Amino acid sequence: MENQNNVTEFFILLGLSYNQNIQTFCFVFFLFCYISLLIRNLLILISIQCSPLFNQPMYYFLTHLSSMDICYTSSVTPKLIGDLLWGTKNISYDNCMLQLFAMHFFGGIEIFILTAMAFDRSVAICKPLHYMIIMNRTKRNLLILAAWAGGAVHSIPQLSMAIQLPFCGSKEIDHYFCDIFPLLKIACTDTYITGVLVVANSGMVALVTFVVLVVSYVIILFTLINHSAEGRRKALSTCASHITVVMLFFVPSIFDYLRPPTAYPEDKVFALFYTIVAPMLNPLIYTLRNTEMKNAMRKVWYRLVSTAPQQKLPIP
Repeated sequence: MENQNNVTEFFILLGLSYNQNIQTFCFVFFLFCYISLLIRNLLILISIQCSPLFNQPMYYFLTHLSSMDICYTSSVTPKLIGDLLWGTKNISYDNCMLQLFAMHFFGGIEIFILTAMAFDRSVAICKPLHYMIIMNRTKRNLLILAAWAGGAVHSIPQLSMAIQLPFCGSKEIDHYFCDIFPLLKIACTDTYITGVLVVANSGMVALVTFVVLVVSYVIILFTLINHSAEGRRKALSTCASHITVVMLFFVPSIFDYLRPPTAYPEDKVFALFYTIVAPMLNPLIYTLRNTEMKNAMRKVWYRLVSTAPQQKLPIP
């Protein structure tokens, strides 16, 4: 037993595929996705910060969602891109634990921010006259603080369970990042209880949050019956963006974590949706379907361009 952890100096991530052509395609695609995600989310952050929209609760939450998109995806994607480029897929034990914690921490915060955004839309549509009173700055800050606390409560047990696992056999992780189920697969101990605890943690958090979000949007849809046609159109446009984000993020997450505690090859494909694809699409979904956001971005960037110093040509 004293030599249980003699192979945990590093792990080998098997990645997505052994095929060189597929790896080249994945490198180009995920590099594009990551750069696109960074640029679009930074555009959203700067545009909201430099416009009056920042004082509106929905856009206040959107800035935090954009920040979490960057942090969450950055915990996984740069390592994946580097592995695809250089072909070296080793990860140290400490970095593996750090990646697992960061992914669940920032992912947990993102889940609770999406919940706060659904609550914000419910109040805006169901109680429009009291909206700014209910969603005052103190309430918004408390919701964000609760999201960070929720992320910590979710991720710390995940890290604690991973740290206690003994590894004395294979060090090959059949995934492209360090996650709890692939680690359970190579641990040299009975992991049944740990697996059940992981399902109770990650799986139930994803499921309960998803149910709460669905219920909130059902309430919104029933409330819209009494609104005018223009009011219904505007509210449905905003809610459709949120529902799209929720489906892209939660459905693959529930498939990966709310099932018997074992690892399947399909996990890597579903994980791509909630680690890379959904965060990349968030800026598109929130800007292309949002007239206020598009107008704010247009005004802010027109102002920046117009106030930039113009280069003077030398007089001949």
